[in-house]
Amino acid sequence: MPKRQVAVMCDRKRHKTVVYAAVCGRLRSSTKCVFSSERRLFDFTNSTSSVNDWIEISDTERDVGKSKGAFLQQKTQQFQRAIFFTLLNPQPNGAGFAGVAYRQQSFDLSTFTGIKLSVRAQGENYWYKVILRHHNEESSLLPSYEIFFELPKNEMTDQYLPFTDFRPYSRGKPLDPNTTPPLDRTDITSIGLQIFGGVYSTTKQQGASSLEIDYISAVQCD
Repeated sequence: MPKRQVAVMCDRKRHKTVVYAAVCGRLRSSTKCVFSSERRLFDFTNSTSSVNDWIEISDTERDVGKSKGAFLQQKTQQFQRAIFFTLLNPQPNGAGFAGVAYRQQSFDLSTFTGIKLSVRAQGENYWYKVILRHHNEESSLLPSYEIFFELPKNEMTDQYLPFTDFRPYSRGKPLDPNTTPPLDRTDITSIGLQIFGGVYSTTKQQGASSLEIDYISAVQCD
């Protein structure tokens, strides 16, 4: 489908499916804009940074889960960054995920328009999610607010993810945004990264991948 037609489709419809959310999120997330302000939430290039407070949240929290995620710090003589390693081993229908999350403090991101990642994806999979939660609502039965995006292969890139494109989900299923409370950006208490098998999507993923991360920022896009 031509990009212009996709843009019209995204403007006229709501994100009611995972596939639809992924397509529209990819289009909007790649939009160029001028960042008037930026707040580094996690700067993994800083010598004082740490990944110790990030926890794994993968499908092994369920009986049939077989996937694995690990969040490590790479340090050399010249630079350092974080790496999100994943082994995605989904069920035959695509059910499966590997992820990590930070839940050690609350962030007030109400003055920003989105999140920016400085990352490079390698391996077998290139579709990821950022997952936000508020008010310490960590149960998988409560809504999470998610955005899907595809990264270029083996290329360091800055990926902008507007808050307006995050949608409510529960255990991977989209929720009705008209009946689900909106994300409270004044009290973000969980920031997560996830790679997914694609149980509710035509995009299926499996195997080993890595996501190198220099930083995660909140930004104001004008």
